[in-house]
Amino acid sequence: MAAADKLSFKEKLGYGLGDGAANIAWRGVATFLFVFYTDVFGLSPVTVGVLMLVARFSDGISDVLMGIIGDRTNSKYGKFRPWILWTAIPLGVILSLLFSSPELGASGKIVYAYITYIFFTLIYTANNIPYGALMGVMTGDDKERTSLGSFRMVGAFGGGMLVQGALLFLVAYFGNVDPTVAVQQLDKEKFRVVVSAPKDVSSVNIKTENGIAAFTWDDPEKLAEDNEPTQGKSFPVKANETYAFIVSGEPDITSESISIIDQKEGYSNSMYVMSVFLTLFMFITFYTTRERVKPPKAQRNNLKQDLKDLVSNKPWLVLLVIGLLFNVYNSIKQGIVIIYFTHYLNNQLLAASFLVALMLASVAGAMITAPLGKRMGKRNLFIAALLFSGGVNTLFAFVGPEDVEAIFTIGIVSEFASAIFPTLFFVMLGDAADYSEFKNNRRATGLIYSAGSFATKFGGGIAGAIIGLVLGAFHYSGQDAVAIKGAIPGIIMLMSWIPASITVLAAGLMLLYPLNQKKLDEITIELNERRMLEKRTE
Repeated sequence: MAAADKLSFKEKLGYGLGDGAANIAWRGVATFLFVFYTDVFGLSPVTVGVLMLVARFSDGISDVLMGIIGDRTNSKYGKFRPWILWTAIPLGVILSLLFSSPELGASGKIVYAYITYIFFTLIYTANNIPYGALMGVMTGDDKERTSLGSFRMVGAFGGGMLVQGALLFLVAYFGNVDPTVAVQQLDKEKFRVVVSAPKDVSSVNIKTENGIAAFTWDDPEKLAEDNEPTQGKSFPVKANETYAFIVSGEPDITSESISIIDQKEGYSNSMYVMSVFLTLFMFITFYTTRERVKPPKAQRNNLKQDLKDLVSNKPWLVLLVIGLLFNVYNSIKQGIVIIYFTHYLNNQLLAASFLVALMLASVAGAMITAPLGKRMGKRNLFIAALLFSGGVNTLFAFVGPEDVEAIFTIGIVSEFASAIFPTLFFVMLGDAADYSEFKNNRRATGLIYSAGSFATKFGGGIAGAIIGLVLGAFHYSGQDAVAIKGAIPGIIMLMSWIPASITVLAAGLMLLYPLNQKKLDEITIELNERRMLEKRTE
């Protein structure tokens, strides 16, 4: 390995923080936006599913355009680093707006959701394609890129852990409505709880501090429509009106152990905090990284030739489809988690612990990818991880809401393997860029990496549509307890075999990927020789 291809720990860490920032946005949206739209903002699941799919139809064009623009950007900072700087603040702002809830009518809410969501995808594109392409020009060594890819994924999962682990607790903190709570003990583990709030709130969530006790309504108007015991209730409140519950299953319940959360206010303020971290991490990435790999000196801007090279690049074409499929898989899993824990396990805050556990498993999966890739080869490792993760994920179909340990175990094991997908994917896009330069003596790194952003965003859109259509088929409504109960079979399907079936198709297609390690070593040696020759002739 040439000395110029060796990256310092500081630079790898700085690069990894960039995906930490991106995943505060992306995993925050993938995990929480669907449930925010349905349970807090009041949109129907079908409306949300269609929104997420429609908004992604422009992604193929915008991603390719951003790749073209990145390749043609020339500044003292390089081709791709400037975009990380320029989009850091706008990405934080649009994320905050995405989780805001302005007082609008039904049509106004849909318009607001479409505008903010589409702008989010566009700004994310302008940030994430240059960020991904930066990996391909920081070093010319494919093994060093694999190491960089592991740092990237550790950063990605760290950012995901931050948003998925902390957000629900921040929602509880910022959403505190300062309620009046009266508790009357009826039995050893049975209490009558009466609550009121000083202001109107469109959606609050009530539960005990430990999240164990079951709530039933002690209100004649509510008994007929919703008398199922659940570990908490979600409902609208009017200022100074009282709401009564029978709470059982925990001893020593006091007014201090009852929490009532304004989810609308909680989500908005929590995302403001997350947006600050996102912007800070992006600035660090910009200031700690450098671009080293340049296109061949003889290369001239020729968009027609770049596009021709792209569509004839077999490794890239295979990766484009594989990336789309595994992102559908991961996005369905992420998008249904909060709904699954809230309405199947009746314990929303437990979802935070589950998501943190999954992120820790993801970090371990990302860290093990480089040594496993050297031993097994990237293609073989990708196929094995797809089949293993999907197979384990089907086990969610056989667990009940009381099987918490089994649910955590299945999720952790499945996530450990699925963390390998994105780690390898973005490394292999760099390999596809090398292949194009090796074959055509031309390099369009930004255009190659547009596949990464397209697969991530469009895969998430397809996943959102699948979630919305399945829940719609089961008549799910996040603000209707009877409809929620009827949709439980659909929620379980979305948590188990629906995403798992996608991994089988992806594994079969990965057999078509043509770059084994022997071929990659040949490409690396040849390209290094060409670059050395260019330097000697300068």
